[in-house]
Amino acid sequence: SVPSIPNSARGRTSARSSAAAAVPAPEGLPGRCRKLLEEDSPMVQAGKRQRQRYVTKMGKCQVNLGNIQDKKRFLSDIFTTIVDLKYRWFLFVFMMCYIITWVVFATIYLFDAWVRGDVWHQGDPEWQACIENVDGFISALLFSVESQRTIGYGSRIVTANCVEGVILLMAQSIVGSMIDALMVGCMFVKISRPKKRAQTLIFSKNCVISRRDEKLCLMFRVGDLRESHMVDAKIRAKLIKSRQTAEGEFIPLEQSELNLGYDTGEDRLFLVEPQIICHVIDCRSPFWDMSAESLRREQFEIIIILEGIVEATGDRCLAAGMTCQARTSYTEDEILWGYRFEPCMSLEKGAFQVDYSRFEMTFEVQTPAASAKELQELRELEQQEHSTLSLYWDHLLQPCAP
Repeated sequence: SVPSIPNSARGRTSARSSAAAAVPAPEGLPGRCRKLLEEDSPMVQAGKRQRQRYVTKMGKCQVNLGNIQDKKRFLSDIFTTIVDLKYRWFLFVFMMCYIITWVVFATIYLFDAWVRGDVWHQGDPEWQACIENVDGFISALLFSVESQRTIGYGSRIVTANCVEGVILLMAQSIVGSMIDALMVGCMFVKISRPKKRAQTLIFSKNCVISRRDEKLCLMFRVGDLRESHMVDAKIRAKLIKSRQTAEGEFIPLEQSELNLGYDTGEDRLFLVEPQIICHVIDCRSPFWDMSAESLRREQFEIIIILEGIVEATGDRCLAAGMTCQARTSYTEDEILWGYRFEPCMSLEKGAFQVDYSRFEMTFEVQTPAASAKELQELRELEQQEHSTLSLYWDHLLQPCAP
C-alpha cells in the first residue's frame, strides 16, 4: 500500500487556524518564554496574520542588540566601528574629524597670539610676531585650515621668532595626516564592500518537497543574475526553532544545521546557471518524522546563507578577495509539499539559455504525504514481506523427500 498523495500545499492557513485553539499553554514557564513557546508550538493562534521572522526574505536579520554595558569594546576596534556606521553618520564623523581639529588648533593659535601680544601689534613693523596676520578667531581658523590642508595663501605664516609656533605646526601636520589616512581608508573600505553584490543573487520564493532518487528531499533554487560569477561559492542552511527540553528548559530560537551536501562537496557551487539545492531528508535530518499533515502544524524558519568571493575583487589563482554573503529565509508556509521546480535552461544557437521568467515556477508531482521515517518503515516492511513470501514459495517448490 502507498500513502495518500496531497493535492496541494496551499491550504495550511485554514488548518493551522482551526487547530490553534487546542494548544494548551505551557505551565511553569516565565511569561516571555511562555509567549515564545506558544508562538513556536505545533498549533499557532488563529488570529495571527503575520509571524515575526528571524531573517527577512531580503536577508536582513531581525535581531536588535540592546543594554550593552561594556561599550568600550567598540572603541578598541574603532576602524570597524566607523566602517559599520550608516552613511549619514559616517559622513558626519568624517566631517567632524576635520572641523574639530581645525577649530582646536585655531583656538591654540589664537591663544598663543593673544599671550605673546601679536593681536595688539597688528601692522607694527617693529614687532616680531610669532604668527603674522592673526588678529581674531576667524583669521586663526583660516590659518589652521590653510596649514592642515597645505593651501598656504601666504598672508598668514608662522615665523622663526617662537618655538611653540613651529611645534604646533608640526603637530597639526602629523594629526592631519593621521586623520587623512584613517578617514580615507574607512571611506575606501566602506565604498568597496560588496554588500550590494548580494542584490543580484536570488533565491526562489518557496521551498518544495518531493521525491528524488527514491528519497524525500527538501529543495530550493538559487541563481546569479550577473555574468561575473562568484568564486568558491558555498551554501549552508540553518533551522531556527524554539523548543522545550525534557527537563523543562526553554531554548528560544535553537539553531540546527541542515546538510546540503557538505560530506560530498555538493555545497560548493559553480553558480553560472540557476541551481536546485537539495537537502535529503534522512534519519539525521530534523524533518525525518515530519509528514505533510504535521507540516501544517509546525512553526520554524530555514535560514539560507550563500557565500562567495566577488570575481571582480578577487585573485582567480589565489582565491583571495572580498567575500559576499546573501541570505534569505523560508517559513513553514513557504514550503510546498508535492511540488517540483520547472526547468529554466535550454540549448539555443549553440549556447545554453537561461529563462529567469521560469525561475519561480513549480509543478505538482505525485508525492506520498507520509514522512520519510514512515516511508522507510513501509519500505522495510515490504522487503520483509517479500523475503517471507520468497522463503514460503521456495519451501513449496522443494521436492518432497522419498
